[in-house]
Amino acid sequence: MPVSASAVERLPRIERAGSAFRLMVDDEPFFVRGGELGNSAAHRRYLADKWDGLVSLGLNAIVAPATWELIEPVEGAFDWTSVDELIEDAAAHGMRIVLLWFGSWKNSMSSYVPEWVKTDTERFPRCRDAHGRPLEILTPFSDNNRDADARAFAALMAHLREVDEARTVIMVQVENEIGIMPDARDHSALAEAAYDRSENEEVFMARAFARYVEGVASAGRAELALPLFVNAALIRPGAQPGQYPGAGPLPHLAEVWREHAPSIDFLAPDIYFPNFAEWAGRYATPENPLFIPEALRSTDASVNALYAFGEHSALGFAAFGIDHIGAPAAECLTASYEILRQLEPLLAEVAGTGRSRGLLPPHGAHRPPHRIQLGGYTLNATYERLLSPGLADGVINEADDRSASTALLPAGAIVIQTGDDEFIVAGTGVTITFDPDPQGADAVGILRGDEGGFDENGEWQTLRRLNGDETHQGRHLRLVPGEFQMQKIALYRYR
Repeated sequence: MPVSASAVERLPRIERAGSAFRLMVDDEPFFVRGGELGNSAAHRRYLADKWDGLVSLGLNAIVAPATWELIEPVEGAFDWTSVDELIEDAAAHGMRIVLLWFGSWKNSMSSYVPEWVKTDTERFPRCRDAHGRPLEILTPFSDNNRDADARAFAALMAHLREVDEARTVIMVQVENEIGIMPDARDHSALAEAAYDRSENEEVFMARAFARYVEGVASAGRAELALPLFVNAALIRPGAQPGQYPGAGPLPHLAEVWREHAPSIDFLAPDIYFPNFAEWAGRYATPENPLFIPEALRSTDASVNALYAFGEHSALGFAAFGIDHIGAPAAECLTASYEILRQLEPLLAEVAGTGRSRGLLPPHGAHRPPHRIQLGGYTLNATYERLLSPGLADGVINEADDRSASTALLPAGAIVIQTGDDEFIVAGTGVTITFDPDPQGADAVGILRGDEGGFDENGEWQTLRRLNGDETHQGRHLRLVPGEFQMQKIALYRYR
């Protein structure tokens, strides 16, 4: 059944916004404040007592799998129970779904294929290592493998077209962390017949994986044209192909993937490493929007989310294993997502305009002062990741660096320019001083600084005017460590 013209107009889509991208849902910008469920969590009985907790975190979407083995337990016979229950329960709790198709590959392995695929290795052949030993990885060189996956994925998308008229499902990830290990390439008979020994092994495999995914993705898109993406397991420092899921949608293979899988809208990173800003920057390119379907659910997830939206106009962010998140990470993420919820109108307004930035502590042993330019000013940022005692607790001068706590706290912020000399700054553990850009005879002062937030109508509401100790007598803006704040600051120049 073809999709009606009115339904097509309402389909979620990704559109360009200036130099960035926006995810549009119901024809309005939508920013995914997400959490990815554990791999085995998307079951009604398991989630029954967890929904209220997910809602309290401030999520507006869950990232959740639909698994081939549950959907097609018998070839050609589909069971939609797991998908339908997930959609019903998410919608009942006011959440959208980013659906993960766990088809041929999940974390490089073929652990989610149905039993009828697993047990028929003649019809559905596996990859082999350099010694000829079979791997629990379907070979991407098999038409049978691809076509069986494509039929199931097309059936899933057709089912979503029919049952999910409200478009609770807003995007779909095709496969999960595609790649091959422990060898750099497949040595099966089908792969050997296709391999040109003058070619780079990882490029050879990336092209094969991408073409396979294109077959699956295009079959699904023909049924329902939701945004489609693939995600990547990233590379540990110093690792070589075969020591990580090689040939996946990694930055150095992005051109291969874009050429051979044109039905895929973007490539996405699963960021578990501490150099979050570096990996985010490698995926946020003029050709590729940034969406982070998986990230470490530590306290730093809260500030990493702020950074992704502020620096790269991200489509969304999701911490992994959200059904298991505990204190203090849960409290930090809740506070961060509340800030992002309030900032959504501004995020939509400034996407792709260069009027927002993200702040995170520079990673690595050498950490120079962090300086960024925005709106005619240089912002000099320093970060506090420890609680310090206040004046009444015994600190009497700036040289006293005693700490009240050794617990490492998140530190980071989002900065949005709202006027010629006005900014919204939100986050935790960041102190900012301001200089004119470019440097000149003028000095920069704080005209006024207010702590507050935005109400349900999007109007700024001041909680208190900050001055004195809170601004170091007019020297800086400070988001105190250990709590999340939003401040509205106006600057002026003087001589």
